Amino acid sequence: MSSYTYNDGGRAEAGYKGDTRDCACRAIAIATGKPYKEVYDLINKYGKEERITKRRKSRSNARTGVWKETMRKIMKDLDWEWVATMGIGTGCRVHVKADELPSGNIIVRASRHFIAIKDGVVQDIYDSSRDGTRCVYGYWKNGA
Repeated sequence: MSSYTYNDGGRAEAGYKGDTRDCACRAIAIATGKPYKEVYDLINKYGKEERITKRRKSRSNARTGVWKETMRKIMKDLDWEWVATMGIGTGCRVHVKADELPSGNIIVRASRHFIAIKDGVVQDIYDSSRDGTRCVYGYWKNGA
């Protein structure tokens, strides 16, 4: 992806400071246009409903990360549609590149990261496209 714009999703404006792993919160806030604090509270609400298991020793949290299953529930409830771009054994076919992704507002799921993309422009706190080589597992698009 050749184009990138710095965007913290309104995190600093909402009064949050320091380093954190809030890519899901930022991506949802950027792509939906919802205030960062509203998305932050929404993610934490879903996290409280999760069960702790042997494999999942922590709950989703807006500051420390969101499990992919929880992200799917949140996006489904926001009426966003999941589009898979990769299956088991298929290899990487879609990358974080404008010409390989649809236009409009989408949220991409990549390895250990969620990325908001607006009309082919990565909106994040750093250029998370890895110069267009980062693999896309799938993306959410607004179903409404």
